[in-house]
Amino acid sequence: MNVPIDIKNITLHTDRLVLRPWKQSDLDDLYEYASVDRVGQMAGWLPHRNKEESQKILNMFIEEKKTFALEYQGKVIGSLGIEKYDEKRFPELTDRKCREIGYVLAKEYWGRGLMPEAVKEVIRYLFEDEGLDIILCGHFVSNARSSRVQEKCGFRHYQLGTFHTQFDTAEEDEMNILRREEYFASKR
Repeated sequence: MNVPIDIKNITLHTDRLVLRPWKQSDLDDLYEYASVDRVGQMAGWLPHRNKEESQKILNMFIEEKKTFALEYQGKVIGSLGIEKYDEKRFPELTDRKCREIGYVLAKEYWGRGLMPEAVKEVIRYLFEDEGLDIILCGHFVSNARSSRVQEKCGFRHYQLGTFHTQFDTAEEDEMNILRREEYFASKR
């Protein structure tokens, strides 16, 4: 089952990143990375065409209180959302406390190990502070970078499926899973 998550007052720290709630002053940074070709498409959305589009997304991030801004050296370079998973697709998880995570990183920061660093900290938060049983995380089969992030963070293959993007395409996706007991076993 999807458990309630509210990150309004949560700030997490890694060696290089601050994961925090979004603020209105983040608009320029959001637009800067969200308007770049090939960034959003990897997550199923088109590049932002203008700041008004970014403003709508920023407002949603702030109102929904479930998406971290990833701040690196004083600049927001991506997002990491704690999303509701599709309970109809995974009815076998009904008796477990679950959420799905999704992330986007500015293209110029790809390949630096920043996203695994952020994902690992959110995994820690969700299992240790929020008491989740399962975290799901998916990626398009064609997205090798995202697949590698999930592998580095301990996720294992769970199911293949089809994801319908906001730009009216259907992408083959792989859903991966990380269970609470696997997380704690890996810490020993």
